[in-house]
Amino acid sequence: MSSDDFEIDKLIHEPARLKIMAQLFVVIEADFIFLMRQTGLTWGNLSSHMSKLEAAGYVEVRKEFLDKKPHTVLKLAPKGRDAFNQYRRAMDQVFKDLPD
Repeated sequence: MSSDDFEIDKLIHEPARLKIMAQLFVVIEADFIFLMRQTGLTWGNLSSHMSKLEAAGYVEVRKEFLDKKPHTVLKLAPKGRDAFNQYRRAMDQVFKDLPD
């Protein structure tokens, strides 16, 4: 397979969204604060990127209250898990095709 045989998902390829997707790939779910700390993104930046991922159907967002405080929980949707796996395979192929 050559690099012309696949497409890199540009939605995932953006560095901040790649960090978010990678974090969510390895956990069942994560709260917003945890993701902020893990990715180093600001509140507004993470919120903006999460909205794009949610609109694409890659991430599921659940809003709830804990001790009367808002709490946002995020998880990778099945579509997002599939997309991330495809992205990983595509990137593996890109690097595989590079000469040593």
